Amino acid sequence: MDKLLIVDDNEDIRKQLKWGIGKEYSLIMAGDAHEALELFRKQRPQVVTLDLGLPPQEDTSEEGFRCLGEMLRIAPDVKVIVITGNDGRENAVRAVQMGAYDFYQKPIDLNELKVIVKRAFHLQTLEDENRRLQTALEGSESDIKGIIGQCQEMQLVFTTIRKVAASDISVLVFGESGTGKELVARAIHVMSLRRNGPFIPINCGAIPENLLESELFGHEKGAFTGAHTRIQGKVEYAHKGTLFLDEIGELPLNLQVKLLRFLQEKVIQRVGGRENIPVDARIVAATNIDIARALEEGKFREDLYYRIGVVTITLPPLRKRGDDLMLLANLFLKRFVNDFKKKVKGFSPAAREFMETYSWPGNVRELENKVQRAVLMTSSSVIEPDDLGFTERPAGARAASADATTLREARDRVEREMIQGAVMNNKGNIAKAAEELGISRPTLYDLLKKHGVTV
Repeated sequence: MDKLLIVDDNEDIRKQLKWGIGKEYSLIMAGDAHEALELFRKQRPQVVTLDLGLPPQEDTSEEGFRCLGEMLRIAPDVKVIVITGNDGRENAVRAVQMGAYDFYQKPIDLNELKVIVKRAFHLQTLEDENRRLQTALEGSESDIKGIIGQCQEMQLVFTTIRKVAASDISVLVFGESGTGKELVARAIHVMSLRRNGPFIPINCGAIPENLLESELFGHEKGAFTGAHTRIQGKVEYAHKGTLFLDEIGELPLNLQVKLLRFLQEKVIQRVGGRENIPVDARIVAATNIDIARALEEGKFREDLYYRIGVVTITLPPLRKRGDDLMLLANLFLKRFVNDFKKKVKGFSPAAREFMETYSWPGNVRELENKVQRAVLMTSSSVIEPDDLGFTERPAGARAASADATTLREARDRVEREMIQGAVMNNKGNIAKAAEELGISRPTLYDLLKKHGVTV
């Protein structure tokens, strides 16, 4: 709640103000300048009402002016409303010249003072937002933490992030699994005016459909079997922050309707509840599906798409990022060498060739995992292809396509081998296999069906 400091030596006036506006603000009371300044330093209120006639010099305004000057020195942006007597207009002008926000002459009319105080808080909020906006707009590339890239496509991504971050519009991020969609969402949040609020991610494709509504919107006690207490959903937890909806393309149609209502009205209802709950949250969504095809097939609502995709950001796959591949590989190498305390200097020419010709279906996440494995497994100072998990030829590489008539066949083979390996490594546990591959469970089920892989 907004903090209002009331400085007046008259206890009756302090009580009157407490009764009149105490429910609207967090009130701090002081009866003299010493107490007022002490509370001001500790509490840092946004607005102050200051009676100039303070003890020990109630008959003059000097103690009030001293208090005003010290407050403005400590916090130049504070809004101080000076309270003066009927004959104190000259003092009021002097106070405004010193930097006071406004003045009010006694006797106090609560309704009039309420308007002045409310206006002061509103202006303070606007000024705070403007300062945060300027800071966000002045952000450099180093502000986009966790995202590395020098290629033209990634530079366009960085530019777009900076442009949209300071606003409150919804953003839709497109990209294959492992390209860094959540990193983009976090960067937008960190550079936004909501940076001090929560960042709440939820993977719409990783939660069973019968649990997803409760996970998103929460539920009331007794809403269904096992609902023993009231639970807040992810949307509520994102109040005053950012809600990241990963794999939104896999959101069931009935929940798309409920999400659309929230985006339009900024209210939700918990499962089993009837109360409209206002929520102020920014939406950043992401998907790896062909959204145009999903719209044509009726699997995704067109009105929801236009709500969440006011601005779209497309992340390029690693195979199309050129020199970024080895830039990222060397950054991961340096990190894992430090983590594992290994004396590894770099990649052999053969390892580089394998990496540069591999299709990287798992993108940056797969590269990170392979480099981590290589640093851990190598017994020499240079990483070789087998340390990275490559066999005689890198799966999906141009050199490995000798027995494949098309690039599509080569990629299908790589996809099938990775799926089979992940399922085998995790002993048939689909959830863990999907996590290893960096995809959702429904997507993995589709790929198992596509390649005829049985579990």
